Amino acid sequence: MQEDPPVARQDVEALLEARRELGPSFDAALVDSFAERVERAVGEQVHASLVERQHERGREKDREQRQFILGVVSLGAGIPITAISAAVTDVPGLIIAWTGIVGVNVAHALGARRRR
Repeated sequence: MQEDPPVARQDVEALLEARRELGPSFDAALVDSFAERVERAVGEQVHASLVERQHERGREKDREQRQFILGVVSLGAGIPITAISAAVTDVPGLIIAWTGIVGVNVAHALGARRRR
C-alpha cells in the first residue's frame, strides 16, 4: 500500500500556474503558503508515526509483562509439582514435570514472537 505524497502533483502544477498568472511580485507569498502547507503535511506524518511507535512500545511492554508473569507462575507451580513428583516417581517424574513447564513457557514465547 503506497501512501499519498504530502503534496500532490496537481498542487505543484497549480502553484506554477498561479505564479505565471500573478507574476513575480507574488512569488514570496506563493512560496510561503506552499512551504507552510508542506511543513504541515510533514508534521502530520511525523506525528502519526510517533503515535504508532508509542502504541507499538506499549504492546511490546504488555508482551514482556505477560511473559514475566507466566515465568513466575510456572516457578510457583513447579515447586509443588517438584515435591509431588519427587515423592512419587523420583527423577523421571521430575524430568517430565519440568519438561512440561519449560514447554509451556517456550510455546508462549514463540507464539508471542510470531505475533510481532
